[in-house]
Amino acid sequence: MNIEAWMIWLALAALCIIGEIFTASFFLLWFGIGAGVSCILALMGLGSVWQWLSFIIVSGILFIISRKFAERITKKQPDGIGADRAIGKKGIVLETIDNVSSTGRVRLEKEEWKANSEAGETIPEGNTVVVIRLEGAHLIVKKTEEGE
Repeated sequence: MNIEAWMIWLALAALCIIGEIFTASFFLLWFGIGAGVSCILALMGLGSVWQWLSFIIVSGILFIISRKFAERITKKQPDGIGADRAIGKKGIVLETIDNVSSTGRVRLEKEEWKANSEAGETIPEGNTVVVIRLEGAHLIVKKTEEGE
């Protein structure tokens, strides 16, 4: 059996395009298209130099264009997305925070959170606290000083 160049390019194009189905990066697709162009050139009888040049150029140009397009339409996530948006905000203690007895609830804006004291101190109900960090679904807070 005599394997011709166009068959190899066709197989490479098919593998890249099928491989793209199982990835989410749009990385292999461009190499599959480049291999498809090289397959056509091989069928037209052009030499291996032209086939390789077309593969490299077509794949490279498509890859660069897709990256620039993706960078333009993909927005960077702003800081404080999700639960991290609570860090640095002030809240009111609804239930006395006591790390030893695992009690404590804080209202932060319109949401209620389980809370622990950063320093391990007991913080009575009604005090104002500031969120230092999150650990799982618990806010780690510290009592604010008067006038903060």
